[in-house]
Amino acid sequence: MTMTARHLTCAMLLGSALVLPAQAQNEGTVLADAKPALTKDMKPLWEWGLGAAALSLPDYRGSDESRGYALPLPYLVYRGKVLKANREGASAQLFNGPRVKLGLNASASLPVSSQRNRAREGMPSLAGSVEIGPALDVHLLQSANGEVRLNFRLPVSGGVTLGHGDMSSTGWQTAPHLNVDVANVAGWSGWNLGALVGPIYADRRRNAYFYDVAPQYARADRPAYAGRGGYAGSQFTAALSKRFDRFWVGAFVRYDTLQGAVFDDSPLVRKKSYLAGGLGMSWVFGQSSTLVAVDD
Repeated sequence: MTMTARHLTCAMLLGSALVLPAQAQNEGTVLADAKPALTKDMKPLWEWGLGAAALSLPDYRGSDESRGYALPLPYLVYRGKVLKANREGASAQLFNGPRVKLGLNASASLPVSSQRNRAREGMPSLAGSVEIGPALDVHLLQSANGEVRLNFRLPVSGGVTLGHGDMSSTGWQTAPHLNVDVANVAGWSGWNLGALVGPIYADRRRNAYFYDVAPQYARADRPAYAGRGGYAGSQFTAALSKRFDRFWVGAFVRYDTLQGAVFDDSPLVRKKSYLAGGLGMSWVFGQSSTLVAVDD
């Protein structure tokens, strides 16, 4: 299985956090290190490594201010029969059929300080969060040589805040999308291209967490605002990556639009479309001598 655009984006956005939805990885050459060469279908039970990522991201979706980040980028892979951990994060596999998979996935997001954002000045900062929920993965098409795959994915997740005292819910969201993966893209051995596109839908609580303005924080250029749940914009992400013998490299670019979102009239929405991106590298330091079959 190649690293999808969603895998790479999540891994790099979350930096030092171990993050969400997953199947077992199969992304190119694995370490040999005095062991017999591994076949296409056999991989180490676990691998670990560490690297760094450089990212350019808006403070939040709809912000007109962006930040540059330099974050640690762990390389953590575990290929258990039920529990999985990889570049996209951690998951528990509930059902694994030939075309349909269902799992539980965990994710995380970075905090945003309102002291550094003009639109949110004087308002509470946005805490980092952890999200968990089920994800349905439906395999639609595959090329004869297996190098091009098209999947439909339907993740649903609920979040809680971290780091600002008591945990509180950030609501629910779902992001149905089509994901195409191309292995050995343009004839470049080991280089994997992934792209996804789809809408995002969020409940009232989640949209309120990011875009509501309580009356006590209203001012002349930021009136009080209370939104509703529903369509929350769309995203297109493309990612390119390769696993070498002892290190992994990757990069992604994401286009995000909030045109037509149910909260696009919030005073906190200062920009309705933007580009974000990042690149990273991780060195692989160790792996299990136990091999397991990889069926993706």
